[in-house]
Amino acid sequence: MAAAVSKLMRNQDLIGVAQKIEVVSRFRTTLGLKGRLATRLQPNHPADDPAGIAVAVLDGLLQGAGDAVIGINPASDSIPNCTRLVEALDRLRLEFAMPVQSCVLTHVTNTIRMIEAGAPVDLPFQSIAGTEAANRGFGVDLAVLGEANDAARSLNRGTAGNNVMYFETGQGAPLSADAHHGVDQQTLEVRAYGVARAFDPFLVNTVVGFIGPEYLYDGKQVIRAGLEDHFCAKLLGLPMGCDVCYTNHVEADQDDMDTLMTLLAVAGVNFVICVPGADDVMLSYQTLSFEDGAWLRTTMGKRPAPEFEDWLAGMDLAAGPLALPDLARRMGIPA
Repeated sequence: MAAAVSKLMRNQDLIGVAQKIEVVSRFRTTLGLKGRLATRLQPNHPADDPAGIAVAVLDGLLQGAGDAVIGINPASDSIPNCTRLVEALDRLRLEFAMPVQSCVLTHVTNTIRMIEAGAPVDLPFQSIAGTEAANRGFGVDLAVLGEANDAARSLNRGTAGNNVMYFETGQGAPLSADAHHGVDQQTLEVRAYGVARAFDPFLVNTVVGFIGPEYLYDGKQVIRAGLEDHFCAKLLGLPMGCDVCYTNHVEADQDDMDTLMTLLAVAGVNFVICVPGADDVMLSYQTLSFEDGAWLRTTMGKRPAPEFEDWLAGMDLAAGPLALPDLARRMGIPA
């Protein structure tokens, strides 16, 4: 029903209704409050190099990014490598007393094993879809997701709350897996939101233009899909964010992303994803930059999550990189 309603709405309707809906989630920061816009700091590196990741994290922190999550898509999904990354992010958090949460976006079963081994996991991550067949293709079912949710909550690592799951969706996933049963993309996307809300997640985002032109042909379709996804998720009570993105073989460009990120900010999106220079060098796609996130806050009058905003002020980062040399040295970045 939510998907059907969204198809009848103009873009302004999707924006107007969504901005009235406040969905708040809490872990170490509080997301979704009116007048706030959070960002995921995505410091991916094609070789999972610690110094390269640290440089990207520093770049993001200096622009006020990271209050939604510092989240790494690992180049290698091996459990030892993912554990190394989780431990490095947690050391960084403790070193600077940052009120943030981290996530290494490995398969949820790997995360369960990491928790069992004592790794400092904040948020389990999993891509999900709107049919059982598509979720089997992702290697998950509701029981596995429930196990991950219970395992992470049992650690009680949150300070503001205990929402722990991080889900990612995107129109076209069931179709690309030939697991759509003849049902349209938008309806199945919204069914994925039904899966997500069963676990009271901390973060959900659509990777709106990542799959490619086989599913969303051009910038206009990406913009429309982003607004539909955000509206439907908020209508169903999800703390919804968006990866405002496209791949280079889609008929879209950064102007389209500027349009979508602006419309989503007006619509009250909980968070957006930002990377150095808007170009993810590991996943090879285009998204938003740290500067884009800062521009949205400045232009729209949006503020970071309250706990993170206080930390930025205490670190003198709210006004600019005053402590840059010392910050870089303590993060282990070579001169």
